[in-house]
Amino acid sequence: MKRHIRTENKQDSINTKKKSSRSAVKPLIFFFLVFLVVGVVFIFYLAQDLPSLQQLEHYDPELVTKIYSRDGVLIKELFTKKRMLKPLKEMPDYLIQAVLATEDREFNDHWGLNIKRLMKVVVIDIIQLRYAQGASTITQQVARQLYLSLEKSIIRKLREIITAIQIERTYTKPEILELYLNHMYLGHGAYGVQTASRIFFDKDVSELNLEECALLTGLFQLPNAYSPYRHPERAKRRRNIVLYNMFTQGFISEEEFQQTKEKPILVRKQDKIQEFGIAPYFTEYIRQNLQKTYHMDLYTGGYSIYTPLDARLQACADTAVAVHLKKLQNDFNKKLIKRGRIKYFLPDSLLKKHSLGELKKTHSALLDSIATENFKMQVAFIALEPSTGNVLALVGGRDFEESKYNRVVQMRTRQPGSTFKPIVYTSAIDNGYSPSFELLNQPVVLYLPNGDRWAPHNYDLSQGGPTPLREALRRSLNLVTARLVQEVVPPKTVLDYARKLGLTTDIPAFDAIALGSGSVSPIEMTSAFGVFANQGVLAKPIFISQVVDKYGNIIEEHQPEIREVLRKETAYIMADMLQGVVNHGTGYEARTVYKFYFPAGGKTGTTNDFTDAWFIGFTKDIVAGVWVGFDDPAKTLGSGQAGSVVALPIWARFMKAAHDTLNLQPRSFEMPSGVVRVDICKETKQLANESCPNIISEVFETKNAPTDYCGKHTGHINNKRNKKTRTRF
Repeated sequence: MKRHIRTENKQDSINTKKKSSRSAVKPLIFFFLVFLVVGVVFIFYLAQDLPSLQQLEHYDPELVTKIYSRDGVLIKELFTKKRMLKPLKEMPDYLIQAVLATEDREFNDHWGLNIKRLMKVVVIDIIQLRYAQGASTITQQVARQLYLSLEKSIIRKLREIITAIQIERTYTKPEILELYLNHMYLGHGAYGVQTASRIFFDKDVSELNLEECALLTGLFQLPNAYSPYRHPERAKRRRNIVLYNMFTQGFISEEEFQQTKEKPILVRKQDKIQEFGIAPYFTEYIRQNLQKTYHMDLYTGGYSIYTPLDARLQACADTAVAVHLKKLQNDFNKKLIKRGRIKYFLPDSLLKKHSLGELKKTHSALLDSIATENFKMQVAFIALEPSTGNVLALVGGRDFEESKYNRVVQMRTRQPGSTFKPIVYTSAIDNGYSPSFELLNQPVVLYLPNGDRWAPHNYDLSQGGPTPLREALRRSLNLVTARLVQEVVPPKTVLDYARKLGLTTDIPAFDAIALGSGSVSPIEMTSAFGVFANQGVLAKPIFISQVVDKYGNIIEEHQPEIREVLRKETAYIMADMLQGVVNHGTGYEARTVYKFYFPAGGKTGTTNDFTDAWFIGFTKDIVAGVWVGFDDPAKTLGSGQAGSVVALPIWARFMKAAHDTLNLQPRSFEMPSGVVRVDICKETKQLANESCPNIISEVFETKNAPTDYCGKHTGHINNKRNKKTRTRF
């Protein structure tokens, strides 16, 4: 009986254990299923936005947008990634070996992920509580660069691993390596080894030697930090690490390693044209404007942008600016140093060790560089085609790398000085006054916008009696021009003409407008002078001719926007008067020194204290404007640095070279039917008799031309016969 009871108790215990065991398994199964479901959901989440199989199978790199000049020269490329594709079989063995030894030694053995390396790096990152090291294989780097973002996160890393595994299943090892070498960024705008080889060595990648392959490989990790241009010593150390890796992996001998690591870094001279393109201020202006329409597609869509800029004329402009600006800067620095003003810009530590006299003798180069750093002379230059407004050449500053500020189009607050005078004289000529009309060359008082009184004087301090408008403009006489505004054409009228000629900047309608006290921009002032060359027609500046998409479709086209703003008669008379400035006035050195003999008109300009220097001039084919000064208007170019000295030489050099380069022929300005040229007595301004002691040729609108003969110098000449033989049309 007792035995039976014990047997039953034992059986109950066994049954209880079984029930307990089954009860314990159920939660485990539940948690396993939950974990499985969560894992599947997480994997599904990770797979979102990952590249499809079709994307993986088709390598479709972004296309470069290209900007061309009108003479067919590629002047700039816009891109997020500039690359030239190169087959793996055409790449040198040294390059492949260097990359494998440095970036992924087990590349040929793993399936997209290096587990051992990954675990090691994870431990290091956990210890240091940051992303201290990378563990990416070459395949993972391809996945990240081609399809994923560059953010550092666990989620991105897991997606990278999944994509890398898919890439390994889609491509062979050589194909993956080829993708890597063609796609990675290597600095200075270069994507892929072929582009980088061209930039750094001016070679095809197949021609690279051992040390060049090692240098290029060193850039894969941190292209900017190891740039041979910016950090040559750092680049050399990194190159030698790559060489050491090649030696330890058996790709090169110890002798090769020892010999090569001692070699200096030899790369081609950095080419600013290659980096910034031709006419960088011009192309940057285009980029900024087109980006408003095309956004990031501008850099990837493969557009062809055709411009009116002429690469040959741009070269003429660059040379003219560089030659003269260098001379101006050197002369300015010498004066600054000679007069001792340089001491105000020297560090105290230097002056404590050396006197200024000692520094002049032993550290002249240092003083020169300090002077330049504190007084960087700047320039704005633009050349336009008067008949169309096409921008032919543009220089927005001394150095695009130093400053992206485009003074041609962005600078709108500088005073034009005497280059504004042609607008004042236009106001008078268009209202019936002739070039022979006279005003006193005597002191006047002008009122400024703030109410202050200003008593200007002529640049040469001269004064005189009645002076014709032609002579006043030729000599740039301030006193006559001021009287013209006070007595003939009021400030409001002058402002109206400025607006007609395309000036949109702040120009107060006060007496001082006569001498250029308002604000202007170089591009608008130059365009306004084009009206005189173009028979009174204003042509809006054009920067882009066409935009063509990658399929050859024209999606933008810009035709000249022109409108008549002056009568032909007025434009011709002003062009004739402005020719006097170049032929016999303040622009005369264009003829005598720079040998530019084409029919041309122009005007110099200099502001108070020699802050701004201008010259704007034109022929029938080209109108060009030059401004020289400092970005800080509180700084002065120095005594005597007028527009004829500072700006005219750049204009004259360019115009001579430009007309010669294009083989242009001299063309006179066309006299309209409403204008007559007659000989007049210089003294009486009446039609000249042969007895007149001083006879001059002058142009008039036909309706305003003199009809009476000089009554002072009569002699015995038959006036009717004289009228017939002396009047020329």
